Amino acid sequence: MYSQFVLRPIRKEDNPQVAQVIRDVMTSYQCIGDGFSISDPEVDRMYEAYNHASSVFYIITDGDKVLGCGGIAPLEGGAADTCELKKMYFYPELRAKGYGRQLMETLLDDAKKLGYKKCYLETVDRMQRANQLYKKYGFEKLPAQQGHTGHSGCDTFYIRSL
Repeated sequence: MYSQFVLRPIRKEDNPQVAQVIRDVMTSYQCIGDGFSISDPEVDRMYEAYNHASSVFYIITDGDKVLGCGGIAPLEGGAADTCELKKMYFYPELRAKGYGRQLMETLLDDAKKLGYKKCYLETVDRMQRANQLYKKYGFEKLPAQQGHTGHSGCDTFYIRSL
């Protein structure tokens, strides 16, 4: 059977499936509890959280099923010219098919169009494929966290000029 994956902006009706992707992927990497994005209040309301002029959020679907997601928003407590790449998670069946690159390029392009000069992100070292993708796109490791994200469970921080 042929699958046709589609990258598109999030819609309100996508909220439950997006929340499930975030929870499933974070749990699979043992990133649960306080200090991880799985506990962010926005997880159940991603459409509303990113439906602003300074933010974007995309999903990747196969028919009606959401398989991946990611977005950018201003870095909470950071410089006004810095956005944060947030909630970029994929189910295993979507990985290694080029969709991480496609979503990354779309988000970085949107960040530039929105006037951001830098893009920051937080992750965990054990998400090895994600870390490889970030490095491939010119993200450089930082020695410490920036802003006030509330993600004390993260151990790896990156920034990139746009």
